[in-house]
Amino acid sequence: MTSSTQEIHIIGAGLAGSEAALQLAKRGYTVNLYDMKPNIKSAAHHSQQFAEIVCSNSLGSQNTAEDVTASGLLKEELQHLDCELLKIAHQVALPAGKALAVDRERFAQSVTDTLQKQANINVIGQMIDKLPEQGLVLVATGPMTTPGLAETIASLLQENQLYFFDAASPIIARDSINFESAFYQDRYEMERRQETEAEHTQPKGSYINCPLEKQQYEALVNILLNGEKIELKSFEKESASYFESCLPVEVLASRGPETLRFGPMKPVGLIDPKTDKRPYAVVQLRQDNAEGTLYNMVGFQTNLKWGTQKEMIQLIPGLENAEVVRYGVMHRNTFINSPKVLQPTLQLKSHPRIFFAGQLTGTEGYTESIATGLFAALNISRMLEKKEPVTLPRENMLGSLLHYITRPEAAQQSFQPINSNWGILPELPEGSFKRKDKKARNRLYRSRSIQVLQQWLQEYEPQNCNPRMVSPILQESTIVGSL
Repeated sequence: MTSSTQEIHIIGAGLAGSEAALQLAKRGYTVNLYDMKPNIKSAAHHSQQFAEIVCSNSLGSQNTAEDVTASGLLKEELQHLDCELLKIAHQVALPAGKALAVDRERFAQSVTDTLQKQANINVIGQMIDKLPEQGLVLVATGPMTTPGLAETIASLLQENQLYFFDAASPIIARDSINFESAFYQDRYEMERRQETEAEHTQPKGSYINCPLEKQQYEALVNILLNGEKIELKSFEKESASYFESCLPVEVLASRGPETLRFGPMKPVGLIDPKTDKRPYAVVQLRQDNAEGTLYNMVGFQTNLKWGTQKEMIQLIPGLENAEVVRYGVMHRNTFINSPKVLQPTLQLKSHPRIFFAGQLTGTEGYTESIATGLFAALNISRMLEKKEPVTLPRENMLGSLLHYITRPEAAQQSFQPINSNWGILPELPEGSFKRKDKKARNRLYRSRSIQVLQQWLQEYEPQNCNPRMVSPILQESTIVGSL
């Protein structure tokens, strides 16, 4: 086959695979998209739809005029790269403060419908254990890669697979929450109202808060430490390793009696309207569907047995009679040793026709998975056009993320998954911001990224380059030419 006639095979219709398929389809290429759904589901999945979001319904924070975050910057970069799944996410977004949360069922259904309507995407409901021997291949099977395919990948890479563990939080029916104890409020909402002298308004916050007194908090920690947990399988015990940003709540509790109060149960920025005081600790719930009938417990991903979870939940003020729609679960995730085997273009070093994307590469987070799928598709299309694959500049969040997971110096180190964060970006010039002014620093990181990305698009993706396509947030920032 010549490069222009090679078939494209995408294995896995999760976030990365779905984004890649849509990117290639809109460029006019025919794609074979394989997924074992709807015939077979993994232990972590619940629906028959593609692009199912399992652990949390949040795609992370979004940028505002006041606050710029690493996750928000990654989303802005994806907007400039014409990301398809981000468009769908905004269409099914739910109230979540500064975060981009979605109705997970509508999101998965919308992605599935969009894929199936594309004439040049052949959706094939089939489990794949062996990689196609011809054509360009993108492996995007995610953290629940089947044992057969995982064995094939391990053999291809001539090394053992790496694993870490991920967990999902319980989901609660809203009409079973007792609002004599619980209350709606976003962090620092009361302070903002005082600053704007808008005390006459009664905004409904995005989060439901369940306040705990010290004795209640200690009882909750006790059950987390001593409650029955689901026994890991023997093969899981041998390789158990948790990703720091998605630790089971019982693992956090084991790190010290105050750990949860400085983590997911921190009361900072919240005022209980019934006492006009900050709670000792708080359990937050975030809207999980468009109707607002379901809420997930923020930061309460767990591996406790269901009976113990029920007991734990009923200890929380406001959740005494909670109807648990889905209990938390924990499962093993799979990822490759990217620094050793993967190029920054997302091609295998030993087999350049094979690409990897999603959490299988060691990028953690939903937005990060979407981003790697998009970038892999971009390079696949370049190969079909007989052009050299490209990398993104380090000044971009996605460019730095791909550099981080493929940097050669990490090949012999203990490789762990990572998500977007400021620490992976090249430092700003000395004296460009006051050392303690983190907000100014973040705005400069963002301005530099968008400038560099626009220049990169003009050279490599002119069809996506629109100098006027600048978000209102960016227009309010000062773009520093010297950067």
